[in-house]
Amino acid sequence: MQDYIAISTLNDFIFCPYSIYLHNVYMGGDEDLVHATPQTQGKAAHEAIDEKKYSTRKDEITALSVYSNELGIIGKIDLYKGNEKALIERKYLLHTIYQGQIYQLWAQYYCMTEMGYEVKHLSFYSISTNTKYPIDVPDENGKQELVDFITRFKQFDPTKPIHTNINKCAHCIYCNLCDKTETENVYS
Repeated sequence: MQDYIAISTLNDFIFCPYSIYLHNVYMGGDEDLVHATPQTQGKAAHEAIDEKKYSTRKDEITALSVYSNELGIIGKIDLYKGNEKALIERKYLLHTIYQGQIYQLWAQYYCMTEMGYEVKHLSFYSISTNTKYPIDVPDENGKQELVDFITRFKQFDPTKPIHTNINKCAHCIYCNLCDKTETENVYS
């Protein structure tokens, strides 16, 4: 049986592979101890999607579990607008769209298309600013880039030293719990 990668970990991997480990260690614990303000706001903003209360429109699908056998990935989408053929990843607040977030959206796109959905438009939506950020549908080069990234993810060796980045560490919710840095996070 193939081991599938959770789409949500793609951005985490680029941010810091060790954060995936820390997430799994502290998952299920007291969220008040671990979650910083951005995660708490994001979770609250995501409730309507997760509980499928965002819309009653028949052409809108929320929180759909998706997978791709070809890429070996699984996850959930936020919103698919069938009439528009649009796949939308919702975030509470977006200042910058990072490559890992784009990989997540591309991964959702490939899952949806493999599952038979037609997707012509991709975008991020910032809930707090009511702003939509269109993203190009990946071409063959984009697909190869995603495949190469998933391969690097699968080949990651956790026994090798983790190289910390003080700027990233300061914005990591696990920073104060991490044994790889002495940096305090900006959310304390």
